[in-house]
Order: sequence, then C-alpha cells, then structure tokens
Amino acid sequence: MIGSDPIHCSVLAIDQATLDPAAALTFVSDPAFGGLDLFVGKVRSHNQGREVVGVSYDIHRSLALTVFRQFADEVRGQFGPRIKLYVAHACGRLGIGEIAVVVAAGTPHRDQAFGACRALIEAVKHRAPIWKQEHFADGDSAWSEGCALCGEEPGQKMSDPC
Repeated sequence: MIGSDPIHCSVLAIDQATLDPAAALTFVSDPAFGGLDLFVGKVRSHNQGREVVGVSYDIHRSLALTVFRQFADEVRGQFGPRIKLYVAHACGRLGIGEIAVVVAAGTPHRDQAFGACRALIEAVKHRAPIWKQEHFADGDSAWSEGCALCGEEPGQKMSDPC
C-alpha cells in the first residue's frame, strides 16, 4: 500500500536538474492502484498570437513547496487518503519544448486519478507563487498576466527565488 509519504513536491532549478515524468509515475505507482494519471506541461512556441522563443519561471521556492503540499492535502481531502501525488515545477529559463511542470496522481481507480491530477495542476497553475516571463521572437519579453499572486506589481519578485 502507500509508503511513508504519499506526496512529493519539488522545485528544480533548470540549470541543475530536469523534470522527469518517469520519476513521477514511479512515485505514484502502488500495487493497490489501478489508476495513474500524468500531466506534463511544456513550453509552447506561440501564445496569444505571438511567437515565443522561451519562458523564464521565477518561483519563491520555500513558499511554493508549502503551497504545493497544501494543494496536495486539499486533493487528498477531496479524493480520499488512498492516493499518491507528485508535483514538480522547473525554475529558470526554458526553451521551446522543454518541460516546465509535471503532476501525477495514483489511486485505486482511474476516475479518481484523472480528477486528482486535474485538480492538482489547476491549483498549481492558478494559485502557486510562480511568475512566468515569456520571451518573444521580436526581442520583447512580458510577464504573463493571470499569475497566482495578481496583486503584485508586474516584474516584482519575492525573495527566496529558486
């Protein structure tokens, strides 16, 4: 059944490590589970009609790890304690096609795994202290609107970056 800690949370500096979807699946696997779901988010080449050449993620690491754990606890509360969850986000500058985020869920049944994985990635995307700056082909860069901490001034960073 479930090991000692059924939740994995990490923030990885892209210049030191890469995100590994296989590690996520290994973590959420359990002989009692029939459902595993995996979400892999990659940097795309276009956004809102503009050609993107890269993305920089600035993350308040200690706060992000705390809220990732809170999100996972919320998901466990919604989908039950027989669940394993994995969330890892990259920090730093990524190129097109590089992996920015990996989220996985393992549960006894597929419907729970789908729902839990979806709930966890939505929480990370909309509520985590992660700032995304897109770099465009024309040389311009812009901080993405709709960040989790919308009250902050654009470009303002918190301390303790990755």
